[in-house]
Amino acid sequence: MESEDEARLLGRAAKGDTEAFRKIFEDHHLAMFRFAYRLAGAVDIAEDVTQECFLQLVRKPGFNQQRGSLRQYLYGIVRNLVRQRQNASDREVNCDDLPIDDQKFTAAGCPDSITSVELNAVVQAAISALPPLQREAIVLCEFEELSLREAAAIVGTDVGTIKSRLHRARERLRCQLAPYRSQLRTPLSRGTIL
Repeated sequence: MESEDEARLLGRAAKGDTEAFRKIFEDHHLAMFRFAYRLAGAVDIAEDVTQECFLQLVRKPGFNQQRGSLRQYLYGIVRNLVRQRQNASDREVNCDDLPIDDQKFTAAGCPDSITSVELNAVVQAAISALPPLQREAIVLCEFEELSLREAAAIVGTDVGTIKSRLHRARERLRCQLAPYRSQLRTPLSRGTIL
């Protein structure tokens, strides 16, 4: 969908056109839910944030097609809503330089065989344990497959900062998920992280 079409649909949705709102919601809600879930690590928070994202979109239309796509704008809303829900210490503390706790995910050892559900839980736990800024960089670039430039625009920083956060996040995940390397079949196993 082109930006102009999105802007037109958004204008109609803001005026109460339920079909326009439904189209926007159908086009973007799954991506926004996945993003919120990966940032927050909780389904209930992701559901609430996704719903609030679309309500804000219609109540306070601030989308400007000159600044990017509607999807990028929605990622920004979700990011801000998740950050608002995190506790004050999580938002304020810069955790980029904290030591990596290799034992957190390997203390029980890695069984020879692990189910995909268990493995997904381990990966989600490792991602959730990342500092917030690193977590959003890894989610945007690895899972949502956005470019560095797109991710930088969403979080309001420069490409170099995103690269740095992404590098640190990959290093932490590489260490924490090393025992599961042979069993990973997620975007993380594309070679960029593991």
